[in-house]
Amino acid sequence: MDAKEIIARRVALELRDGMLVNLGIGLPTLVARFIPQGMSVAMQSENGLIGFSAPPPDGMENRDLIDAGGGLIMSLPGAASFDSATSFALIRGGHVDMAVLGALQIDAAGRLASWMIPGKFTPGMGGAMDLVVGAKRVIVAMQHAAKSEPKIVESLGLPPTSARRVSLIVTELAVIEPTNEGLALRERAPGVSVADIVASTSARLIVPEVTPEMPLCRD
Repeated sequence: MDAKEIIARRVALELRDGMLVNLGIGLPTLVARFIPQGMSVAMQSENGLIGFSAPPPDGMENRDLIDAGGGLIMSLPGAASFDSATSFALIRGGHVDMAVLGALQIDAAGRLASWMIPGKFTPGMGGAMDLVVGAKRVIVAMQHAAKSEPKIVESLGLPPTSARRVSLIVTELAVIEPTNEGLALRERAPGVSVADIVASTSARLIVPEVTPEMPLCRD
């Protein structure tokens, strides 16, 4: 299991039957592959689709069926397509139960930076700002560091996506929950020590006496 699969399998355990869920581009889209058997979850893409699943098998691709990041998807029986305005009305109206987003940085207050790096071309923010504000729960699915630099930092060095803090942070090392008191370490990945997590995190962590091992969604 590589880092991205560990993250996706752990995030899948946050899904609940009947949820409307938005998966951000990149790593978060992997969560669709690990929806627990027998669970009915409606996936929403901000380009105007509800009711899609993981990428299709080779030979079954439909170039007209893509997610917001341009990745190929499959529509499920009962799927609905609509315009982008309707899609964002669902998001801004608070109808999305959970959004899973990637991140460039998270600060000690649980605020997310996800949409631009100063000095580099950015095509636009996409739906990130709306999702962080509008979704009932926001889970960040990201790798703990980038080029050996921690992504969980004391203060953001990049423009924030929203002033609202996220609900949960899931990395290949840990599950961390932003709280009023700070970032609370909730779980550690299999084979990872608390010392490893603290050493890989720039922000201060609230560490319990016992940190349980991270469960992963199984096939």
